[in-house]
Amino acid sequence: MQNISNKPSAAVSESLPVLAGAALAVSVVGAVLALTDLASPLRAPFTLFFLVVAPAAAVAAGLRGLEPLGRGVAAVAGAIAIDLLVAQAMLAMHIWSIRGGVAAVAGISALLFLLTLVRRPGGRKARRQTS
Repeated sequence: MQNISNKPSAAVSESLPVLAGAALAVSVVGAVLALTDLASPLRAPFTLFFLVVAPAAAVAAGLRGLEPLGRGVAAVAGAIAIDLLVAQAMLAMHIWSIRGGVAAVAGISALLFLLTLVRRPGGRKARRQTS
């Protein structure tokens, strides 16, 4: 009989930090390529990766109470919503540019990360102990 559990295997849990680091590196390269306007065949896919991953990671950081699958789905949906709202706002104000869009998404993602850190300085356990 096979033992089926919800815990990831040791190989998967050991490779998650490596995958996260690779995703961060690709995102940073995409943002740098877009902001510096360098001509590269990797510019479009890496920038698109940044535009999805940066806000998704920021939204996921604020949704720690959800199940992993629900958290991932909500984070990707939130990332797409942030990207669309930035694009719509820039088009409505007639200030559309690729650099501006990448910078705005990066700023909103950083703001969401900071709000998550400010909102939960000690985590849920610290709040429950003080109430």
